[in-house]
Amino acid sequence: MKLKINNLSKTYKNGVKALDNLNLEIGSGMFGLLGPNGAGKSSLMRTIATLQKPDSGTIEFEGINVLEDNIALRKILGYLPQEFGVYPNMSAEKLLDYFARLKGISSKTERKELVKKVLEVTNLYDQRSKYVSGYSGGMKQRFGIAQLLLNNPKLIIVDEPTAGLDPAERHRFLNVLREIGTNHTVIFSTHIVDDVKELCHEMAILNGGKILAQGTPEQAEENLKGQIWTKIITREELETYERDFNVISSKYNQDNTLNIKVYSAEKPNETFVAATPQLEDVYFVALKSDQ
Repeated sequence: MKLKINNLSKTYKNGVKALDNLNLEIGSGMFGLLGPNGAGKSSLMRTIATLQKPDSGTIEFEGINVLEDNIALRKILGYLPQEFGVYPNMSAEKLLDYFARLKGISSKTERKELVKKVLEVTNLYDQRSKYVSGYSGGMKQRFGIAQLLLNNPKLIIVDEPTAGLDPAERHRFLNVLREIGTNHTVIFSTHIVDDVKELCHEMAILNGGKILAQGTPEQAEENLKGQIWTKIITREELETYERDFNVISSKYNQDNTLNIKVYSAEKPNETFVAATPQLEDVYFVALKSDQ
């Protein structure tokens, strides 16, 4: 199962270039699309999901020319947008049964089995009698996944699904995605580096509608070995260090000093210590190089 995107471009009427001659190949499993807000992630997701047309380029999945035959793709697509609808006062079980009927599953027994299965996969079975409108944010996201699984999709797109979730809900949601990622192609867009680190076998960093880097998180970290350096400085010194060195990130310590990280092929000076590259460093280096 391969999704192939070639030379995809999209400029909106206001002049914003959301996608800039973008090329990407995505295999089965969990694929993380990492980028800051406004990087073009949602534009790419919406284009793949056939909700908007690009100005140029092609998308192929499982032999389907997505831009020419969007109906064929929609039959095997599950899409969870960043914002999704308001739910009526119905229980999760009844609402999923209703959606299954809309999808053409006429057998009551078949529907019951399917609804039970998707509720179990998303860890909502014990909450099946509750109204979805009363669900927490994380439960609504998991219900969104249950809803798209009714389709038995081959391609699943989830756009910024963990934004606004508390740590426990985020953990539960990521576990659900991990479960379904084994049998599907799942594209997971986020600006949260830890989501990709915990979940994805493959990733790409997107900014300004362009792919800045692509590969496995482990390989990306390995590529930076011996090039990330760290030092503790005072707040007052930050401006000087940013002027003199390639500072990619700075974090406060409890005593109000700053832990800075510098990207450099050689040790910047004797006061710096080598640091083990993290995925966050990969992300910041890619964004800094794009400036």
